[in-house]
Amino acid sequence: MREIPMTVVVNGEKHELTVPAWETLIECLRDRLGLLGVKKSCDVQVCGACTVLLDDRPVSACTVLAFEARGKSLRTIEGLARGDELHPVQEAFVEHGALQCGFCTPGMIMATVALLGENPRPTADEVKHYMRGNICRCTGYKRILEAILDASRRMSGGAKGNGGAKGNDGAKGNDGAKGNGGTKGTDGR
Repeated sequence: MREIPMTVVVNGEKHELTVPAWETLIECLRDRLGLLGVKKSCDVQVCGACTVLLDDRPVSACTVLAFEARGKSLRTIEGLARGDELHPVQEAFVEHGALQCGFCTPGMIMATVALLGENPRPTADEVKHYMRGNICRCTGYKRILEAILDASRRMSGGAKGNGGAKGNDGAKGNDGAKGNGGTKGTDGR
């Protein structure tokens, strides 16, 4: 059994760990560090529920080996809020009712944070394209799209609200933002 020592910064806190060579990042985060906001779902990099940011790039923690994070910085849903103050993306998801059952929400929010870091003012089509690797199994993507566009406005200095994503502007049912192309391995997008 080969074990690999590693140092990793998770949500701003440095950790010295020794992990088996085959341990996945999600196993390490959930089982060793108790970060249960990272959801384990498909195990094959399809659904995006386990999305975390590795050096600010979205990855599927179910298919990245833990040791691949050595010397890097990880951010999970637990690292977004500051005390009782939610991150603007979290606020927008709450205010737009984009949480639904909540299982996919941490991955959706982490992918959104990555998207808005790369493209602070995405169009609805750009959001749908970027988020296609995060699947919601509840009811659809309309509220999620509205929340992401609102978070974009908030983080870009615009007013809070529902101004740009009203009505049926493309985020319909299950044909909106879905697919496999969003969060892939350590090579980002």
